Amino acid sequence: MLDFSSALNIRIRTAAIVRGPLSNCEHAVPHSPAAIAAIESMGFTPKFFTRDGLSQHYLDEGVGEPVVMVHGNPSWCWLYRDVIAALKPTHRCLALDHMGMGLSDRPDESRYRYTLDSRVADFSAWMDKMVPEQPVTLIVHDWGGAIGCAWATQHPDRVKRLVVLNTAAFPMLAGKSLPNVLKFVRRSRVGAFLVERLNAFALGTAMIGTGKKLDPVVKAGFLAPYDTPLARRAVLRFVQDIPLDASDAAWRTVVETGEKLELLAGKPVMILWGLKDFVFDRDYFNEFCRRFPRAEAIGFADAGHYVLEDAKDTILPKLREFLQR
Repeated sequence: MLDFSSALNIRIRTAAIVRGPLSNCEHAVPHSPAAIAAIESMGFTPKFFTRDGLSQHYLDEGVGEPVVMVHGNPSWCWLYRDVIAALKPTHRCLALDHMGMGLSDRPDESRYRYTLDSRVADFSAWMDKMVPEQPVTLIVHDWGGAIGCAWATQHPDRVKRLVVLNTAAFPMLAGKSLPNVLKFVRRSRVGAFLVERLNAFALGTAMIGTGKKLDPVVKAGFLAPYDTPLARRAVLRFVQDIPLDASDAAWRTVVETGEKLELLAGKPVMILWGLKDFVFDRDYFNEFCRRFPRAEAIGFADAGHYVLEDAKDTILPKLREFLQR
């Protein structure tokens, strides 16, 4: 079992974390010590990519063919810890924390627009720095689908394989509506207060995002970065950025990504889905299967949104096999 307290007693990095003025970004000293301890307890080394004066945390573990993992909301690179641990003996494993998430900087809106287009620009700049030429295996989850697939459809020659986990990379399906809890968070001051002040969205997802109850240490890892109201700003902004129609900032990019997904259809694709997800349900699984008819697709009846938590004993061997193709 992971031991965060031991990791904290060993060392907490501070020098690499303190960057920039406190007036525009939160740079705690130390910054999210429990999150740093969680990463280091896995034997991983926190690294940082800086652009336009803002830094994003990422992991770069192992050597070999690159596997790039894109998380969503309200997670961070912790989501992929078991995938990285399993693959790093044979592959280079990279995972970026989105701005405001995980151990990345937390700028206010005077320095950063919390929109899908900003996320795609961040990811594109990071990819240009980290893997500028070699084709990658791309693994996406939740908002990572919209972000990663937007980049992938702009650069299909840089994608070797695609792994899709409980996500969407196209507009909301016809006949579907946003779940009431997301409407409440997206539209009301009370919902925003609960997310920013009480960490309700991250706590709620940790409670209902799996078919089985999360191990307390794993749950603590998911929650670790979101320890102050400012640290939860990006969580709220992701919900507020969900595109429902043409008036929303992310709408055009999501529509264009959906239209261009066919550019990836000729590549090896694996679809791994928790069918108990109350947002990305069986209908979204079926839609990805329709768009990628040659994909290897597995729906896990007892798994939820965090499918990697519920079905990792099946998924990890499947991923190793998939990467050999």
